[in-house]
Amino acid sequence: MFRQNEFNKVIHGISLPLSAGPEQACAQALKKAGLPQDTPCAVYRRSVDARRRGNIRRVYSVAVRTDRQSELLKPLVFYRFEPQRINRSARPIVVGSGPAGLFCAYTLAEYGLGPIVVERGRDVDSRAADVEAFRHGGALDPDSNVQFGEGGAGTFSDGKLMTRINDPRCGRVLQIFNQCGAPDDILSDARPHIGTDVLRSVIKELRRKIISMGGVFYYNAKLTDIEAQDGRLRAIYLNGDRYDCSVAVAAVGNSARDTFRMFSARGVPVQAKPFSVGFRMEYLQRDVDEAMYGAASGQLPAAEYNFSKVFAQGQCAYSFCMCPGGSVINAASEPLSVVTNGMSLHARDGVNANSALLASVSFDTPEQGMQFQEHLERAAYKLGGGNAPCTLKKNFLDGTVPSSFGRVKPTVLPGAAFCDLESLYPPQTAALLRRGLHEFGKAVIDRPDAVLTGPETRTSSPLRILRNRDSFESIGISGLYPCGEGAGYAGGIMSSAVDGIRTAEAIIQRI
Repeated sequence: MFRQNEFNKVIHGISLPLSAGPEQACAQALKKAGLPQDTPCAVYRRSVDARRRGNIRRVYSVAVRTDRQSELLKPLVFYRFEPQRINRSARPIVVGSGPAGLFCAYTLAEYGLGPIVVERGRDVDSRAADVEAFRHGGALDPDSNVQFGEGGAGTFSDGKLMTRINDPRCGRVLQIFNQCGAPDDILSDARPHIGTDVLRSVIKELRRKIISMGGVFYYNAKLTDIEAQDGRLRAIYLNGDRYDCSVAVAAVGNSARDTFRMFSARGVPVQAKPFSVGFRMEYLQRDVDEAMYGAASGQLPAAEYNFSKVFAQGQCAYSFCMCPGGSVINAASEPLSVVTNGMSLHARDGVNANSALLASVSFDTPEQGMQFQEHLERAAYKLGGGNAPCTLKKNFLDGTVPSSFGRVKPTVLPGAAFCDLESLYPPQTAALLRRGLHEFGKAVIDRPDAVLTGPETRTSSPLRILRNRDSFESIGISGLYPCGEGAGYAGGIMSSAVDGIRTAEAIIQRI
């Protein structure tokens, strides 16, 4: 197994047949770099190259320990942050226990700051029970659902740990997840995932570690107001009660519209940013496997895909959050609303594959963006009669309403309802989604009986809470630290966790 302290260089691009394994990868890498075969080495990353379906390969990066210099030997850069351990009585408050909040709290706790983590929702076990009850027809709890509660929205997803950012803290995040019970393969897979079933136990262990280092957690504690004096944070209000506070991390999720509106009313600078809307596409996983792998589909794990197409004037349609062997879930956090998302267990052994197909939208103000999301979600509830509105791919493209499902059955609970899904979206957005569907069929898989369920509206935050580039503090209120996806500085579990670590480092350096 790869352990970062044992290696200092990496050799990329070791392409081998599917039958080859780690031993052959290491031998080939050492040969390629001209190193002795007894050089210490281990697989650093592994992936599948399915671009040529008749010649699918495994691709490895191999870590080595050597002093030799070569263009083939790239340096391994690891996370380093080692200030003196701190003891301080004024404890920072971390608002939100998603990836950003948890990894911020973990880092603060490591350095003796004893963070107080407050979460509007419930602990992960109670929250999971609330989500299951809602999925089977029970009432929605606006503060304990797929969006809100310990672990954040990513808890009820595929637990994907991919990211486009190139930050050595990513390795730190993977290590901590692994130490908390995530499988060893996340340390080497190029597209690591945990799965929502495993992720719940990982989150509980992460909480336990934070508490063991002096942190504390409070649930059902909603941030309702903040108080500042002379541009500095003085207090926060939880469920209406005032608490003195000079350092607070706002690691709220991208669905915390009430919190965003409160910040804006208190003079915290926010600005609109683009986000995306669309729907979930469901195909049979075996069809996706065959489309991606061809004859090799039986030899490989459930296939994944990525799709993006840029049209004229910079318009773009793209896939998002692909969940192999997963299901579509109703991720609403407000009454009389429908929101879709995707979820997979670690085994990814469900019948269907799903992903979002999205089109970007933008607005002049954050309030306009939030109102647009709310309008779509409420309109979807009405369109589906309380169920998730859905259609088939062929019907979305020709503007008709289907009468029955084909081979693909929807997985969303408690139910789905046929409708004219296209009518849910503004004409320009619907047209872009139609074009995206056409191109997706050419590039990935073209099955007319694919089930489309909408709307997907919570892909990212509709705003950014402005912060100082160096100190990470709010430009409007010193001592307030906007952080993570809800604040507009991340997108997904990995980048949110990394932003949490970076925010904690800024707080530690200030102290």
